[in-house]
Amino acid sequence: MARVYNWQIHRPMSYWYPENRPKRQFAAVFDINKCIACQTCTLACKTTWTSGKGQEYMLWNNVESKPYGCYPLAWDLGLLKALGFQTWNGESYSGRTIFEAAPVGERVLGWRPGDRDYAYPNVGEDDCAGRAEKGAAFQVPHELMWFFYLARICNHCTYPACLASCPRGSIYKRPDDGIVLVDQGRCRGYRECTRGCPYKKVYFNPLTGTSEKCIACYPKIEQGLQPQCFANCIGKIRLAGWISTPDNARPENPVDYLVHVRKVALPPFPQFGLEPNVYYIPPIHAPAAFLHQMFGPGVEEAVKTYRQAADDPDLAGLLGLFGSTERVLPRWKREGDWIMGLDESGRQLARVPMREPVYINGAYDAKYQVVRTNCP
Repeated sequence: MARVYNWQIHRPMSYWYPENRPKRQFAAVFDINKCIACQTCTLACKTTWTSGKGQEYMLWNNVESKPYGCYPLAWDLGLLKALGFQTWNGESYSGRTIFEAAPVGERVLGWRPGDRDYAYPNVGEDDCAGRAEKGAAFQVPHELMWFFYLARICNHCTYPACLASCPRGSIYKRPDDGIVLVDQGRCRGYRECTRGCPYKKVYFNPLTGTSEKCIACYPKIEQGLQPQCFANCIGKIRLAGWISTPDNARPENPVDYLVHVRKVALPPFPQFGLEPNVYYIPPIHAPAAFLHQMFGPGVEEAVKTYRQAADDPDLAGLLGLFGSTERVLPRWKREGDWIMGLDESGRQLARVPMREPVYINGAYDAKYQVVRTNCP
């Protein structure tokens, strides 16, 4: 096995192939605090990519309610249990990744879901953790009762477990944008990728006999447009772009700013060792211990930074750019009370105010000579 550097766990690790980063890496940031689980993203993806035969159960994009929601069943718990105790020393992960914990003769520590595991896409939906006894009072943020919505797509990892698992070499990362794809011509349906992916975002089509997965809507990416699930998001929780390594981070890059500069967006289960490239702004109301396991040791500071966004015009303004345009925004800047999304040349693609203007209309409209009334 080769030795590669994973900056998310702050140490070298073992991987089946030498480090070979693309020219630029597709990445995304999801603001969990704004997700309302309307499933518009799920439907947008489903109607675009997985409406064919053999794809009925496939949800390349799904939204689940944590802590109990999961599709397929126990996709996270199964691997966390197999991986065992996971130890962090500060920002450095001293435990084993799924590549380092693989049994003898196998490339990745993993498991393959059964048919029944895909039968309950809405399990745990809106189920709260904790109980409120009679007379209990709520404060915000609270940990008495809680849940949050977790929107998931393929993470297009820097060190994909699906790629490492495939004996046919049919899974690859595109050198221009780092998007992970399946070569349908080479795939023979061994389903080692389904077994190896810890996020369970590779699906087997029983009619074609091949694996399929989220392609980050690369035909749109090639045109400078955000994927379907991003463009159709009602809550405006998503921002697509490009991410650099920490030593090459650019503050004018929106993803770099959120991930590397402000460190408010974190990867899911970084201890798995895949260096996923979809990042989450963690929820402010969930227990720290649960978030620590899911997002790593930087979660407390990330929540603190997010809660102070109202007093931080740069951060608050950038969060306002989410969902402001279908275009991918590789650059951004703030000028006074306006936030601009820019292309690489500096041309303006989007412009949003820091605060929306408020207009109060009188009860009588003199221009139209009508009385405005509120309907009860």
